[in-house]
Amino acid sequence: MNGSASRSAPLRLLTPLLTGFAALALWELAVRWLAIPPYILPGPVQVLQTLWSDRAILAPALGVTLWTTLEALALAVVGGVLLALLFSRSRLLSAALYPFAVVLQVTPVIAIAPLLLVWLEPGSAVLVCAFLVAFFPVLSNTAAGLQAIDPGLDELFRLYGASRWQRLVRLEAPTAAPHFLAGLRIAGGLALIGAIVAEIAAGAAGQGSGLAWRIVEAGYRLNIPRMFAALLLISVSGVLIHAGLSLLSRLLPGRGASP
Repeated sequence: MNGSASRSAPLRLLTPLLTGFAALALWELAVRWLAIPPYILPGPVQVLQTLWSDRAILAPALGVTLWTTLEALALAVVGGVLLALLFSRSRLLSAALYPFAVVLQVTPVIAIAPLLLVWLEPGSAVLVCAFLVAFFPVLSNTAAGLQAIDPGLDELFRLYGASRWQRLVRLEAPTAAPHFLAGLRIAGGLALIGAIVAEIAAGAAGQGSGLAWRIVEAGYRLNIPRMFAALLLISVSGVLIHAGLSLLSRLLPGRGASP
């Protein structure tokens, strides 16, 4: 069993890579065979060439987008965890504030972004949009984890006279950790999406500096290869963020609680 599992692991890794390379090869062949002009559909080779030739433009934009995404994710983690802890301490506070968090989650960020651009400068507006999108998964998952405490363990901690800090560190945090990490993986992708959507809104208003703004700018100039190059950077960034958070989830597994 172990031998077959070890042999199948490389196959699971190679299969999507080979499929991706085959799709890119077919794309390149179709563009060349059908003589599709680059202002309609550039081939993968031209996209990579544009990525290199326009690196002086795209690299700073990538840095702006990634910094905004990571900053929004960090704020969402701090705010979501703290508010979830407050909700676990007060049912009244949870009943009063949780519906507002739901309203912010279900309201499309593209509808909020123009209003924030009126109130705030573009960088702050993009950050707030990304934070709003990433905040709810952290809050809801952490709150669900804090509510999933085993009643028997809870009673045992009370019987031993554990302090509030001991309960938090040895009971609540280990129980909520898997839920929090699941919400963190979701929030990572959503923070990037929120940043991109807000940057598009800022670009439509003639402001911005991130990758989405470069996509809008390239669209105005019909520079389709640059649009694809920026889109490639966004996709790779999303994959790396998800992979990094998934690795973090494996390195920080939920632990059993002990009084």
